[in-house]
Amino acid sequence: MSVCFEVCPPRTDDGVPERDAQRVRMARRLTAARLRFCGLETLVDDATVIVSELVTNAIQHGTGAQVTFTMTVRDGFLRLAVHDETPGRPVVRHADDDAERGRGLFLVNCLASAHGGSWGTSDDGATTWCCLAVPGGQP
Repeated sequence: MSVCFEVCPPRTDDGVPERDAQRVRMARRLTAARLRFCGLETLVDDATVIVSELVTNAIQHGTGAQVTFTMTVRDGFLRLAVHDETPGRPVVRHADDDAERGRGLFLVNCLASAHGGSWGTSDDGATTWCCLAVPGGQP
C-alpha cells in the first residue's frame, strides 16, 4: 500500500498546520485498518506510533511539497516507509526530561528493537523506514 499526499510549504515555526495534522491522522488510520485486514492486530498500536512519528518528522523537517507513505508485509516483516523528497539523515536525539519534543526517532528505535526489527534511511536520506518482525513470521 502506498499513499502520496501534499503538505504545506516548509515553515519556520515548530507547529504543524491543521491540514498536515489531518494527514498524520489519516496515515495512522490507514495503517491500523490495513494491519487489521491482514490479521496483524498485535502490531497496530506500535505501528501507528511509528507511522505518526515518521510522517510528522517528514512534515516538520521536510522541504518538499509532498510525502509518500508506504506499508508492505513481506518475508516476515512489516515495512513502514516515509519519503519526503528532502535529502539528509535524521538522527536519534536524547531529549531532556522536560523537553516537549525530540523523542520521535528514539521511540521508533525502541519499538523496532522490541519487535525484532530495525529502522534507517535510504542512501540519499529522503526516505526513513522501519521494519517490524511479523508475529509468527506471516508473509
